[in-house]
Amino acid sequence: MYLTTEKKQEIFAKHGKSATDTGSAEGQVALFTFRINHLSQHLKANRHDFNTERSLVKLVGKRKSLLDYLKKKDIARYRAIIAELGLRK
Repeated sequence: MYLTTEKKQEIFAKHGKSATDTGSAEGQVALFTFRINHLSQHLKANRHDFNTERSLVKLVGKRKSLLDYLKKKDIARYRAIIAELGLRK
């Protein structure tokens, strides 16, 4: 499996408040970004995997919703996570 418990804890420790802080918007955005990157690589090799494509679109929508929430609530946290993950050009 590509996403182990240790990898999740590492993502949350780096982008959240702690390794066990799985509820913060920044941690969730970072996790979604990791999963989106993985699914994108999978789709490059398997172009006709439509179930994965649907999952990818759903994940992008969830990440967008969380980023919109962050943008509305705290613009500094939004800008920090965007810069950390390199999402916008």
